Amino acid sequence: MEIITPNANKQNFNPWIVMIPVMLTVFMFALDETISNVALPYMAGSFSISHNESTWIITSYLVASGIVIPAVDFFSKLFGRKAYFMISVAIFTLASVLCGLATSMPMMLVGRALQGIGGGGIMPIGQAIIFEIFPKEKRTKAMAVFGLGVVVAPIMGPALGGWITENWSWPFIYFINLPFGLIAFSLIKKLIFDPPYAKKQANVTMDYQGFFFLAVWLLTLQIVLDKGNDADWFGAAWICKTFAISMLAFISFITIQIKHPKPLVDLSVLKDGNFFFGTLTLMVLMGVMMASSAILPSMLQNLMGYTSFLSGISMVPRGAGCLCASIVTGTLSSKVGEKTLIIAGLIILGIGGLMFGEINTHIALANIAIPNFLFGLGMIMAMVPMLNLSCSTLTNEQQTNAAGVQNLLKNVGAAIGTSLSTTMISRFSQVHQYMLVKNLNFDNLAYTNKLEALSGTFESMTDSATAEYMGQFQIYHEMVQQSTLWGYVETFRYFALAAIIIIPLVLLIKNKTRTQRTS
Repeated sequence: MEIITPNANKQNFNPWIVMIPVMLTVFMFALDETISNVALPYMAGSFSISHNESTWIITSYLVASGIVIPAVDFFSKLFGRKAYFMISVAIFTLASVLCGLATSMPMMLVGRALQGIGGGGIMPIGQAIIFEIFPKEKRTKAMAVFGLGVVVAPIMGPALGGWITENWSWPFIYFINLPFGLIAFSLIKKLIFDPPYAKKQANVTMDYQGFFFLAVWLLTLQIVLDKGNDADWFGAAWICKTFAISMLAFISFITIQIKHPKPLVDLSVLKDGNFFFGTLTLMVLMGVMMASSAILPSMLQNLMGYTSFLSGISMVPRGAGCLCASIVTGTLSSKVGEKTLIIAGLIILGIGGLMFGEINTHIALANIAIPNFLFGLGMIMAMVPMLNLSCSTLTNEQQTNAAGVQNLLKNVGAAIGTSLSTTMISRFSQVHQYMLVKNLNFDNLAYTNKLEALSGTFESMTDSATAEYMGQFQIYHEMVQQSTLWGYVETFRYFALAAIIIIPLVLLIKNKTRTQRTS
């Protein structure tokens, strides 16, 4: 039996058909958050820049999308939600082509910023549309598919980017968006229609002050998070000044949003308990997801010599876990309840983090498959029901604004999580190196035996003094490798702790929902 959707008021489209172009655009946007990661060394070579400078290729995308996300509700009222959705897809697709054609770093940054500007509107609008077009009893299954796309796309990004880069060349990681963008644009035009409250509105005004302070806050915050660890955080004067500017801009932004009669972002949705606690939980989950997705391939490349493609492939079991979780979530949510699934997912995620906390440098790729699978399984089991439950007590008129606020805060959570994980690895590695280096002395029998064995091996190639030096260097190298490994191990354990700590937030969320208004 065909289901008539609330927003498809001109044609009787099945909501699962309407979902196709929405998920296609959401998948493209989420994929481009990570697909560039493994190609950065190649792009750095093409543009004659350092690796540190190449990270701005990622940062410019995240900052631009983060600035646009809270303004989605305004642009939806200004143009009409469907029209703005189509504009966003068009800008994202054309900017992808510009990125592929880039011959210099400034050109690439412009292309990535435009990608972010176009992509910023995709996720909140997609989430709001999916929440509306499905009846309440089918909404959890629909959000499971949505959550699967949101989580799987960033996981697939490194593997797909590595394969494309090694077999073709890095511009094609952007060119592949062109055909899919054109298909999505045409399907959106045909299948999606605005309900009355999402149509173009007259006399819409722009909160320019709020938009300015939002841009300053996110830009300076991203600079602090990206460069803080390299600059020794608040030990550097310029980091302190930049952070102070960021906090002043943040306070100004919040103050303006509270006092302005027509603010850029309606923060009143945060008064809803389900939305507030649900969004806090999602911020932590996004931080864990994006940070773990970044550091695991890095660990495999730096400590075990994996290629960019193989390190990307390491994320495939996580995708399998996400797929299984989407099936479990869609099947069991109505039977056991969403809160039960969320708590179970967080526990599974914590177990996966603890299993990662037991790895060593001698493991094979298969040895990280199980904890990676658990990470994907737990992430989707917790995130998908939470996406649904956090917005369940909001009216349909609030959904677009709420999605913008939620996605902004999730972006901030992802940025903070990624930055903290980098700092934790660095600091924990230093602590363990300090602890281990004490054992490298001639009073330690294990050290002297190891040194004699290595020196004896190297004496066949050189003189005894050089052989002893080579032996000492080899032992020191292994010590640094072990201390670095411990940095990753400790960080994964903190991921597990974070998953367990937020369980009380889930208990504060109520199951009661309000009647959704669609007119």
